[in-house]
Amino acid sequence: MEERARSCLLRSRAKMEADIKASYLMDHMVSDAVLTNEEEEKVKARLTRKEQAAALIDLILRKDNYTYISFYNALIREGYGDLASLLQSDLPLISPEAEKSFLGGGTPYVQTVLCEGGVPQRPGVFVSRPELINRIREKLYKLQKGAGWVTVFGMAGFGKSVLAAEALRDETLLKECFPGGVQWLSVGQLDKAGLLVKIQSLCFRLDQDSESSHRPPNSIEEARDRLRFLMLRKYPRSLLILDDIWDSVVLKAFDIQCRVLLTTRDRSLSDSVTGQKHEVSVGNGLEEDKALEVLALFVNKKVTALPEEARRIVHECKGSPLVVSLIGALLREFPGRWAYYLRQLQNKQFKRIRKSSSYDYEALDQAMSVSIDVLKEDLKEYYKDLTVLEKDVKVPAKVLSVLWDLEPEDVEDILQEFVNKSLLFRDCNQRPYLYYLHDLQLDFLSEQNRYRIQELHSKVVHQYQKHYKSGPPTTGDTECHYWFRYLGYHMANGNLAEELYSLLFSLDWVKTKARVMGPAHVINDYVEYRSMLDKENRMVRNNFQEFLSLNGHRLEQRPFPNVYQLGLSQPNSSEVYRQARLRAEEETKKGAFYLDWINKSSLESLSRLVVQPQKDSIYYACFSKDGERIASCGADGTVQVFTSTSGEKLLEMDAHEDEVLCCAFSPDDKLIATCSADKKIKIWNSQRGKLIRTYDEHSEQVNHCQFTNKSRRILLATCSNDGYSKLWNINKTGSQNTMFGHMESVNHCCFSPEDDYLASFSSDGTLKIWDVSSGNEWKSIDIKSYFPSPSEDVEEVDVIVKCGAWSADGSRVIAAARNTVFVFNVETSNLLSEIKTSRHSTIQSCDFCPTGQLVAIALSHFTVELWEIESNKKVADCSGHLSWVHCVRFSPDGSILLSSSDDQTVRLWETKKVHKSSSVCLKRDSDVLFDQDEITVLAADNRNHLQLRNGRTGQVIYQSEEQESRIRCSCLCKDPLVAALGRRDGTVKAGVMSPKQVLRSIGWWTLQLLTIQQSFLMALGLANGTVKVVEIPNGNIISTLTGHSNSVLHCQFTADGQTLITCSEDTTIRVWNWRSSGCKVLQGHTEQVKRFILLEDSRLLSWSFDGTVKVWSVITSELIQDITCHKGAILSCDVSPDGRKFASASADKSAKIWTFDSFDVLHVLSGHEACVRSCRFSWDNKCLATGDDNGEIKIWCAIDGTLLRVCTQDSKDSLESYHGGWVTDLHFSPDGCALISTGGYIKWWDVEKGEALQTFYTAGTNLKGIHVSPDFKTFVTIDNIGILYVLEKVE
Repeated sequence: MEERARSCLLRSRAKMEADIKASYLMDHMVSDAVLTNEEEEKVKARLTRKEQAAALIDLILRKDNYTYISFYNALIREGYGDLASLLQSDLPLISPEAEKSFLGGGTPYVQTVLCEGGVPQRPGVFVSRPELINRIREKLYKLQKGAGWVTVFGMAGFGKSVLAAEALRDETLLKECFPGGVQWLSVGQLDKAGLLVKIQSLCFRLDQDSESSHRPPNSIEEARDRLRFLMLRKYPRSLLILDDIWDSVVLKAFDIQCRVLLTTRDRSLSDSVTGQKHEVSVGNGLEEDKALEVLALFVNKKVTALPEEARRIVHECKGSPLVVSLIGALLREFPGRWAYYLRQLQNKQFKRIRKSSSYDYEALDQAMSVSIDVLKEDLKEYYKDLTVLEKDVKVPAKVLSVLWDLEPEDVEDILQEFVNKSLLFRDCNQRPYLYYLHDLQLDFLSEQNRYRIQELHSKVVHQYQKHYKSGPPTTGDTECHYWFRYLGYHMANGNLAEELYSLLFSLDWVKTKARVMGPAHVINDYVEYRSMLDKENRMVRNNFQEFLSLNGHRLEQRPFPNVYQLGLSQPNSSEVYRQARLRAEEETKKGAFYLDWINKSSLESLSRLVVQPQKDSIYYACFSKDGERIASCGADGTVQVFTSTSGEKLLEMDAHEDEVLCCAFSPDDKLIATCSADKKIKIWNSQRGKLIRTYDEHSEQVNHCQFTNKSRRILLATCSNDGYSKLWNINKTGSQNTMFGHMESVNHCCFSPEDDYLASFSSDGTLKIWDVSSGNEWKSIDIKSYFPSPSEDVEEVDVIVKCGAWSADGSRVIAAARNTVFVFNVETSNLLSEIKTSRHSTIQSCDFCPTGQLVAIALSHFTVELWEIESNKKVADCSGHLSWVHCVRFSPDGSILLSSSDDQTVRLWETKKVHKSSSVCLKRDSDVLFDQDEITVLAADNRNHLQLRNGRTGQVIYQSEEQESRIRCSCLCKDPLVAALGRRDGTVKAGVMSPKQVLRSIGWWTLQLLTIQQSFLMALGLANGTVKVVEIPNGNIISTLTGHSNSVLHCQFTADGQTLITCSEDTTIRVWNWRSSGCKVLQGHTEQVKRFILLEDSRLLSWSFDGTVKVWSVITSELIQDITCHKGAILSCDVSPDGRKFASASADKSAKIWTFDSFDVLHVLSGHEACVRSCRFSWDNKCLATGDDNGEIKIWCAIDGTLLRVCTQDSKDSLESYHGGWVTDLHFSPDGCALISTGGYIKWWDVEKGEALQTFYTAGTNLKGIHVSPDFKTFVTIDNIGILYVLEKVE
């Protein structure tokens, strides 16, 4: 051995001895003929694993270069890639010829590439099949210049996977065609949850060396987009190998324009994907000479020395490598039983009573039966337990150690026995090793143990419960993932209904599983086991479903949110709330901090009807033109028609052989059009379901179809992955027009309201508008150009325009791409506005309300949002779906919205409740009075009324008349019973009433209520500059105060209620005697006065966008001090509780602390990287908190100006902020231990540690501020949707 190789091995010896399992490595080294059987036995004779490892290394050090290389390759094959890398740089040099001969073509380069890509090792007994291998390589060379598919197909058990792996063991092929590497993915039979897991794991493997962390994709579409980016950008010339594909739906998820090698039993599957295609048939399995060679290797003889029965055994095995290997393993152990095993194969006494496989393998059945018969009795029972494994699922030994109640090392010894007999397979690419059965072996076991299936699953569950009494494992390793993924599966198949209920109806399980696995896997449980759960309690299942639908996207955030806090926002009647409240009370006793949303029952739900018309994903649904019927279609190939009022089924049509992607009613409702992944378009009678016509001109799947809106000339438009849109006259047999111009798939198309134009939306990043009469392109809008070009540190992601819609008047068209809806003027093509949703979501569907300004958006986190397009504000969330929402459509009158989803449901929502004309929502500017247990909230609503509400119940105590100008601010004063308001025109209004007037106006009950709440003054400032003072509750305007010439921004009563102070955009402050309408004007600011604070001794501190702070005498109107504080606008000020200091925060990214004694600056607080928008002193005057527009909060020592700590989360959220937006308000608790902040949501902080105590997520965002009760136990705010939150600390 070369000296450098010997030195390298000696340097690495300690790590090798601590980790390797010598017996596994020696199997390969004996096969390479660098170790003898005698040497292997000597090493195995050592007592401990570490002693065996040391003996093996001693043996290698005494040998040559070939032994070193064989040891290196064995490390790679057995998954010790980290240890192999220690030896790689010092591999000895040998001649290329010798290297090729020694490694069988598997050079160190090949071994490394295949190991990194997860390609399976050669089986222990391997014979080459050069003709088939070369044919596969020949096809792979055709992918050298571009994307495409190579399909290796053949019957089960015929060695497709081994051949595919062997074809890759060619250095020239890898370097010339796939320099980006290869990535092997074992697929098998999968549901959608399983498919998501597969793609997630592949994305993680491809991206694990990335410096930036990515949350796991939470849907198949999102995972597919992520995989597309990685394969096309990060690994542009790599090969993706998909092993054992069963389903075209699964295969389509990998149709991402990359190079793919797939193995399958069904050669037609590749018809469902796009791109160049090549195929290789495995034919009838092993040729006779190759099968004999396998047997010879098992019994360690030459083929010519095999007995005459060998050829007849091969004949009975029918070319199946799996069966030959089973017989070979038996003969290796019992070399004299050739005739016996031949008779067993010939007798065919073993018959399956019920086939669970598409194929009838009598030889396999016989071989499996005999192989199991020779096992010891205890091993037979262990092997029988493997019946419960899911197909294509690999399990670590640790899972079976729980099942068998044995040490993992003992389990590995048992599994090695099964592997030696070809009864089990081991994946050495991962550590710990994973074990799995061929699906034909599982078919055999399932048939053999068909009457014990339930018992065997129950055994798994009971052993798990015995082993994990204190809760599930949370280590995040493969064993942990197995239990979270399959425990429910074992319970369901074991018919353990009570156990399944206890598991899935547990908020603790939801919390732990979501943290470990992500929300998609949690959500899938409630879809997969819905029927079983509903037998116990459908209402509870709905409770958990609604909770997950609303919060699923939050459960993928990092840091992971507090699930109990999320649960406290559920209705009080919900089982989720009950459990969350119980846990919150328990944890509160240990010092935790929780908030209960006490007025949530006052919210009105938009949900109207839930229908489950199909048994698989629903891709599209639409209303009939009269709004009385709904048609839905999806993955099951059917179209269902049902009533829109009750969901009663009217019609079912078996429409297509593949997935139905879209359906549409004709304008007269007599016809329904459907289009499919089978490339066909069909026209049906909508009453009887009779097929009228079929079109098949598109060359790829047809994504969308829509009829014209008017009946005067009925046309059908379709669009396809072939890049074309077509127009069809339904009375003719062929298309009327074909629209050419898109460079990639056309995803959606729709007619303008008058049918003059057709808009098409494409994966090439464009929106095109076509003239219907001529079929010519009229306009093209490049949506890609509205996204910034990626920088070096930002990923480039394709801009796919998914969908769009026209406004009711046809003047605007919307188009959705990524997380944005763009609104364009049709005539000029100018961009009018953008609706930006969460950056962690992608828009799947959108629609424009035909009778209003609402836009509905379906997002990838299972939620539907409603936006008001004029104000560009979200006005409602429609939550309830458990999976991907594919479609949203308004009813013809706009009063109802439907949404369809992968969760097999169509949901109807009452959008009339959020139309501007009929809905009521509060504005964010508010005032609150806390009086013992009573909470009174004053706020304007969107209809320009002022409302006084009971904070606990949400009941409206008083509502003003509609004001002539927008209400910009309002305030309350306790005594007497009066209120004031200010307007844009500069007017202020004010009023007093007696208890008799209350009784006469609204009755005795309200009198009692008002007696408890005491009396109020109410002031409001309007956008026209007017200020009003109003009496509560009869609404008499006591005073209307005019003088301001622009919007009134803030108003406040003095403590005695006799004086009202207002400030305005007109740069002035006014001090009103509201009873006499007398006024003093404080002039001096040169820009709008944002706010003011009343000080002791009748002084007032004001600040402005002009960068100054001014101190005034309220009595004399004298300017006491004029301070130029900042170069930028002052956004916030606060006065210390002792009245000796004040702080200013500015758009110039700094904050300052000043003294009232000399009005000098004490400390300049620098360090923020954005505008400092809020500041607040602690109650003990020692600290100052500041918050900026990046979402960062800093806590400073108010005495010396030093930075004490930063309160921030680890990473930015979906709005590119550390707080969901700007930090707009801050409040310390009286003891100074806690701090509350508002931004896109509300957070409570531990001041000492700078860590978050709790987060409350509001439905909307952009909170302006929060009102805090003196005891720091009640908190009131309003979000930008207009929802009022009264939060109370759980105790």
